[in-house]
Amino acid sequence: MSAGGPRFAALFLLAAAWAGAAAAAPSKSVTYRWVDDQGIVHYGDHVPPQYSQKEHTELNAEGVELKRLDAEKSPEQQARDARTQEVILRQKQHDSFLLTTYTSVADIEALRDERLQQLKAQRAAAEAYVETLRTRLAALQSRALLFTPYNPKPGAHRVPDDLTEDLVRTLNEMRSQSAAIVERHAQETSLRSQFQADIDRYRQLHTTPDR
Repeated sequence: MSAGGPRFAALFLLAAAWAGAAAAAPSKSVTYRWVDDQGIVHYGDHVPPQYSQKEHTELNAEGVELKRLDAEKSPEQQARDARTQEVILRQKQHDSFLLTTYTSVADIEALRDERLQQLKAQRAAAEAYVETLRTRLAALQSRALLFTPYNPKPGAHRVPDDLTEDLVRTLNEMRSQSAAIVERHAQETSLRSQFQADIDRYRQLHTTPDR
């Protein structure tokens, strides 16, 4: 064997080893798939800049999907998603509250009736107060009839300032209390609706599998 024989053999073996390693190593080439503005699907080794912020997919050499990159969302879409997630979170928190606070529908109904009774008591007190104000207003109006311009008799005095102030004050208080009574009615209706929603949701949670 010539002097160059061993060296040549070593180089040949090293080259063969490199070739074998390269053949055994998996291909790392990536193909991108994207859809243009006309809805046409494209494939390439890179995504054009005008589509880089839109949805596209990375594929390996065998065409298997490696990763899907979602389109970049607008501020409006991000805000909408945030609101949706907030609603979902609040619902989960309320579900947890229902499950940990009540042991039965009867518990919810008992609390509902207690709250309604409180509102009814407040409304009854306001209604009684309005009746008192109405009686007072009638007495003040009777007094006012003694004075001009309600009294046509010559020499009648004008309505005293304190009587005028009492009339105005009583009328304003009656309006305020009447509005409060209407508000109590609205609160009762809203409360019934809220508790009914809780009852329906509680029943749903207890009939949902894996609960």
